Amino acid sequence: MNDNTDINALVNIMNELREKCPWDRKQTIHSLRQQTIEETFELADAITDKDWNSIKEELGDLLLHIVFYSKIGNEENRFSLQDVINAVCEKLIKRHPHIYGDAATGEIIKVKDDEEVKKNWEQIKLSEGKKSVLSGVPKSLPAMVKAMRLQEKAKQVGFEWVTKEQVWEKIEEEKAELLEAVKSQKADEIEEEAGDLFFSVINYVRFLNVDAENALELTNKKFIKRFTKMEEIAESHGHKLSNMSLQEMDRLWNEIKKQKL
Repeated sequence: MNDNTDINALVNIMNELREKCPWDRKQTIHSLRQQTIEETFELADAITDKDWNSIKEELGDLLLHIVFYSKIGNEENRFSLQDVINAVCEKLIKRHPHIYGDAATGEIIKVKDDEEVKKNWEQIKLSEGKKSVLSGVPKSLPAMVKAMRLQEKAKQVGFEWVTKEQVWEKIEEEKAELLEAVKSQKADEIEEEAGDLFFSVINYVRFLNVDAENALELTNKKFIKRFTKMEEIAESHGHKLSNMSLQEMDRLWNEIKKQKL
């Protein structure tokens, strides 16, 4: 392959694989679904790690899946790859009236910042027949990502706190309700209030323009690195963490933390 290879080369390869490869011939939209999810998470990992080579590779894998679904869609007389491209182009033009003009009048709509762009986007979606501003949030999204998207969507119609102090007050309120639920020892209430507290914390973090999912993943990676280091140090001294006291492990953890690991 050379640098001038275009998407038609990938389409041709897909056509050939679909015809000649037993595995590719067997695939359906349902059998590909989980693999597509996995590929998306692999891309997310590469983005978190800022690994540009991996980002390029994972984008290629996702592009392959788009071509694959389009091939199956064409076989089922549902849609083609060109239909997919046309649809997204039409959507982008329609939902960027500040660039391409209003779909009905052709008038360029003025916006002052990115927030107005997002508000216009949601209003246009509603005009297209969406019953709720929240309807575009996928049901199968991980809970934390879904919470962020729900909050962002609600913000576009004005359902948003004014200051971060107000959001923090909500956290304190939800924390108190969780503690009351714990006292009651009612499992269903504890679960509900824990969810409310998580939702409020995510909202506060979002209000600070921090991606909660990314922030937590960075902490997960940090925890793995420090915990693994604890295991290594303990083993180098002939110990296992399972035989150490919590105080001994905490002391070891703090030493590792000082090393900025």
